[in-house]
Amino acid sequence: MALFEKSNSKSEESAVSVKPGEVDSFLGKGSEFEGKLVFKGQVRIDGKYSGQIQTDEVLVIGPSAKVNAEITAGSVIISGQVEGIIRASSVVELHKNAKVKGTIEAPNVTMEREVTFDGTMKMDSLSSGKAAPPAPGTK
Repeated sequence: MALFEKSNSKSEESAVSVKPGEVDSFLGKGSEFEGKLVFKGQVRIDGKYSGQIQTDEVLVIGPSAKVNAEITAGSVIISGQVEGIIRASSVVELHKNAKVKGTIEAPNVTMEREVTFDGTMKMDSLSSGKAAPPAPGTK
């Protein structure tokens, strides 16, 4: 699949808890990108990425991804490898076989079994004092 092309493959999207059919951009397996990524909507990375990522929405890091970045997002869903700083205003989800090295800052963090995490975690409630919104893909 091409760099930053809309994904229509349901099997690729169902590997993590995202809303099927709502991936707006996609960095496919075998792709490599370095720089600053700022986006709206939902983006999925399955290739290699290095740099900065910024969004108020959802970032999905697939099982084959290798990311070295400073990430600021609404929600971050990780099934691959990430090294760096992850800041989420809503939730960080670490799925089976995810490997994270660095810092996670989020009001909510979920972690499945068989996740490798080496770093620090800071969990603060949202500044508005409201309950956190539900995780992506849930009601």
